[in-house]
Amino acid sequence: MTDASNPLLLPSSLDYGLPDYRTIRAEHYLPAFRTAFEEHLREISRITMVRSMPTFENTIEALERSGELLDRVAHTFYTVSSADATPEIQAVDEQLAPLMAAHQDAITLDSALYWRVQQVHAQLDDLDLEPEQRYLVERHHREMTHAGAALDDEAKARLTVLNQQLSTLSNTFERNLLDDTNDLAVVFDSPEELDGLSAGELSAAARAAQERGLDGKLLIALPLFTGHPYLAQLRDRESRRRIMAASRQRGARDNSHDNRPVLIEIVRLRAERAALLGYASHAAYVTADETAGTPEAVERMLRQLAAPSARNAAAEREALQAIVDETESELFPIEAHDWAYYTEKVRSARYDIDSRALRPWFEAERVLQDGVFFAATRLYGVTFTERADLPAYHSGARVFEVHNADGSPLGLYVLDLYTRDSKRGGAWMNSIVSQSTLRGTSPVVVNNLNVPLPGDGEPTLLTLDEVTTLFHEFGHALHGLFATVTYPHFAGTNVFRDFVEFPSQVNEMWILWPEILDNYARHHETGEPLDPAIVERLRATEKFDQGHATSEYLAAAWLDQAWHRIGPDATIDDVPTFEAAALADIGLNDPVVPTRYSSTYFAHIFSGGYSAGYYSYIWSEVLDADTVDWFRENGGLTRENGDRFRQRLLGVGGSQDPLDAYRDFRGRDAEIAPLLERRGLEG
Repeated sequence: MTDASNPLLLPSSLDYGLPDYRTIRAEHYLPAFRTAFEEHLREISRITMVRSMPTFENTIEALERSGELLDRVAHTFYTVSSADATPEIQAVDEQLAPLMAAHQDAITLDSALYWRVQQVHAQLDDLDLEPEQRYLVERHHREMTHAGAALDDEAKARLTVLNQQLSTLSNTFERNLLDDTNDLAVVFDSPEELDGLSAGELSAAARAAQERGLDGKLLIALPLFTGHPYLAQLRDRESRRRIMAASRQRGARDNSHDNRPVLIEIVRLRAERAALLGYASHAAYVTADETAGTPEAVERMLRQLAAPSARNAAAEREALQAIVDETESELFPIEAHDWAYYTEKVRSARYDIDSRALRPWFEAERVLQDGVFFAATRLYGVTFTERADLPAYHSGARVFEVHNADGSPLGLYVLDLYTRDSKRGGAWMNSIVSQSTLRGTSPVVVNNLNVPLPGDGEPTLLTLDEVTTLFHEFGHALHGLFATVTYPHFAGTNVFRDFVEFPSQVNEMWILWPEILDNYARHHETGEPLDPAIVERLRATEKFDQGHATSEYLAAAWLDQAWHRIGPDATIDDVPTFEAAALADIGLNDPVVPTRYSSTYFAHIFSGGYSAGYYSYIWSEVLDADTVDWFRENGGLTRENGDRFRQRLLGVGGSQDPLDAYRDFRGRDAEIAPLLERRGLEG
């Protein structure tokens, strides 16, 4: 294949540099990566071969200019490998993983490049640099040092081997999870077994079964987290049990998709790598370059929240058991698969709210256009126009052009709403093109969700949780769209991991904001608004079931820390035993409130970017809750407030220390009290 015949090696002719996926085939990727690797190494060589002394321009800025082709190819590929991982794409991913790790090490561990960066860093106070330039020098020096650039050649050689092995294993973990999740989708013979689901949900289950050649059956695909949203609706206890059991088996069966040995080896290699880099554990290594600073700081927060959360969950369980004892002819103790169902009964009895009955008011297109987009327009002045002429990577993904309030073009937003077998579980945002003034690029960002696709002619009616997920992921998208930086190193959501969830969590506040909710929460058939009395009751339930929700999250966050705080000499040979001991240590070993992710399907930490960092959600929520208070104190949904939040937080991307940016926005450090009040943990 020649360069001229490979569309990945030529700049896209489409607006905003959107890759023309119509012309790209799986066999194009590996040759394009190899060419991009070679070009990037030549660019680095030109930097290190310069005879003059290192300067910001000939070293740091030159480093930022390098790798543009590789960035373009990688963003194009990894968008597809997560959202449409066909067998052909999976095969490419498997071959690519060690190659990418080796290439990254070749750059990061380059001694000559590190020497030049060190020289610029050493004269930092004598250079006349802009704040973004100064911070760029600091970050490159810190990140290269943190990655091992100061090690001797023997240690670097071992580090390179470890990084390649870990990259391959993470890829294996994700592939196993995708395959096992598909295999464990639960097949039902009749609609009676799924009594409680709506006509649209039954239609989606029938369609999913039909797509697998199971005509006349119904298939329930599994989400990434433990359990399933349908557990809140299904009246048949055995059906609930089957779904929960399937969910919790993922990656933990004696078959070719068994993730237990994979994750144990990942943990061992991460611990060895941390020791090689001079850290006591992988958690110590990760948090050293986050806002938390140390695993001990993370532990203090998690323990502070765990005990009151567990107490609240125990009280909630008593309320659920009372409902069972009062309403069921055959009594039984509440189990994990019962929790969501009886929670809905308590919610209905206490607040007169049936969550299932709300779905007709949450039609997906209206939520998107009149909720998510409307809130962004009111707050930031941006507008969205669908571009059916621009091709996405899959026929189910839609492309929208985004403009600023003055009409100037901002970027593209891609929404991929529906689940499919080739898409990994969960919901996420990623960039296809990152904004950079240096490179002259504008942002192209993607949101992926996993909403079941209804049958032909059926509306897509979202649950309140799915509405929340859409607003949340769109908060990430806004961060990616609004970040306006010179250097690609700081583009979009390239911020500390334990800060990145903050903007997305803030965007959730608009879901129940009166003027936003009234605009999108309209019955999909009649157009009638959601009853104001129901809205008030919804607001009254915001602390409801928070003991359970907080406990299952904290259990997962602590499990992540436990795996990654072990040293290189530790021997772990039984995953369930390790999990049980870790959860008992923090007082969250309640079988009725299982961890949100068990280890064998904990993609965030074993195949995603959250290893030793899953605590980030609650860490960021301190900032989020404090920010929501600020908006309420300052008039709420106004352009003035939106512009301040955009300019001082979202707009800086990673070009400023995030806590400095927060202080600039808020006028002080964040306080934890609003978070404790939100989650009912004040006592």
